[in-house]
Amino acid sequence: MTTTVVADGQMSRFAADIYRVRYAQDGETWPDTVRRVVDTVMRPLLPDLADQAAEFMGARKFIPGGRYLYAAGRKVNQVNNCFLVRAADSREGWADLTRKAVLTLGTGGGLGVVYSDIRPAGARVKGTGGLATGPISLMKMINDTGRYIRGGGSRRSALWAGLHWDHDDIEEFITAKQWNSLEKQAASQGMGAPLDQTNISVILDNAFFAAYHNADDDSHEKAHRIYETAVEQMLLTGEPGLSIDCGEHEGENLRNPCCEVTSHDSDDVCNLGSINLPRIKDLDELERVVEVATAFLLCGTIYSALPYPEVEDVRERNRRIGLGLMGIHEWLIRRGKRYAPDVELARWLDVYAGVSDSAAIKYADRLKVSRPVAKRAIAPTGTIAILGETSSGIEPLYSLAYKRRYFADGQPRYQYVVDEAARRLIAAGINPEDIETAVDLAAVPERRIGMQAWLQTWIDMGISSTLNLPAFGGQAMGPAEFGDMLAKYLPLLRGLTVFPDGARGRQPLTAVPYSEAVGREGVEYFEESAERSCSTGVCGI
Repeated sequence: MTTTVVADGQMSRFAADIYRVRYAQDGETWPDTVRRVVDTVMRPLLPDLADQAAEFMGARKFIPGGRYLYAAGRKVNQVNNCFLVRAADSREGWADLTRKAVLTLGTGGGLGVVYSDIRPAGARVKGTGGLATGPISLMKMINDTGRYIRGGGSRRSALWAGLHWDHDDIEEFITAKQWNSLEKQAASQGMGAPLDQTNISVILDNAFFAAYHNADDDSHEKAHRIYETAVEQMLLTGEPGLSIDCGEHEGENLRNPCCEVTSHDSDDVCNLGSINLPRIKDLDELERVVEVATAFLLCGTIYSALPYPEVEDVRERNRRIGLGLMGIHEWLIRRGKRYAPDVELARWLDVYAGVSDSAAIKYADRLKVSRPVAKRAIAPTGTIAILGETSSGIEPLYSLAYKRRYFADGQPRYQYVVDEAARRLIAAGINPEDIETAVDLAAVPERRIGMQAWLQTWIDMGISSTLNLPAFGGQAMGPAEFGDMLAKYLPLLRGLTVFPDGARGRQPLTAVPYSEAVGREGVEYFEESAERSCSTGVCGI
């Protein structure tokens, strides 16, 4: 039996272009893709749910992660987004990490690595009598591996590197991406700069928070120095991010490149899909969509090929799935609400969390597989949100209009984009001046951070969210004030990333006036200066 799919009308031109370039196989239409994905992933395992899954996907109420759309039905049917690894401190460990990087990136998966077990640079290597080169040298090796591998043969590799705050090489790590002018130029031309393919994060654990808040702790001074250095650097360059590993989640410091999936266990898997919240009409429908989407992702844990053998044991034990949400900001705007905690949204989130918990148990038992140790993670969604024509993840609408920069055929290009969610909201009679954007909220960062901390209550893994800020020096708070404010929220978060405007070369999105973009959409322009285009594979996930 094959699936009959009813799509929800025409995609916008921009969404259709993204779909065609990134996901369509051999001239497929969106109903064709839905049919291919459902019939290969779900129908053989849960045939009674397959038609409803196709209905929800056709209407773009649920969209699996991009790896599903791209790889389901292919000979190499690796549909997991990312893999999480802990680097081992030995020659064999370095070689093994390189093997995993090649196999993972080559099948389209991203790779997140914790390097904290690697001895610091200059430490004595007893076996050879030499000196260790430290974790940052290994990060650069993996970064350069990613530079020459296009994931699944088509897209730039996505990498993440984490290092604990108390590692001896942490200060070099924090400033590793403070590029000089020549390195910035090299990065803008695609010629390479230190860790240019890799997102980096400082890992803050229970020991950090104990030291930071206790003046009698031997590491109190170091905790403050490292934190203040990291905050100043992230406000200047956008990196490092902060990964929070404390409280009941201590030890769960492994991350995928966008940091929404967390784990204790090396070789764990990132298996994603997202509910398009503004397209759900009421709580009853939300309940059914969440149940079917949870069941679909469980089927994906059985269906997916794996890049290397060690992943299978961890996947079978943990069966980690990451059902997320997108369009939260559009949902709020349509109800005349601010980007802030909300009582009605809390009721929807209760349904989302409760049903995903119960459905994970129900369908794992029915499929006779292990029950997932975690069910929910909110990804940035990127192209999936473009395909769903809504705001990405928990993010506010970036801008009513913007330039989107990318590479095509190895050349830097850009298009003007009028945000589709904004377009529909304006067409529905909402005053453009009443639509808050990420650019607006950059002036009030505590509102963004507070909202993320509130939403984290319903998420059992992490939330990938990037706090947009004005360029360094134009921010509402200086480094010290920002750091003090942020410290209040850190124990409530699983991670944080910021992006000061213009902080890196090759910036993927730049806000433009609505009037500049209207009438110029759908045209691909060559970027004469590639300086601000997307420099990592993460931008397009």
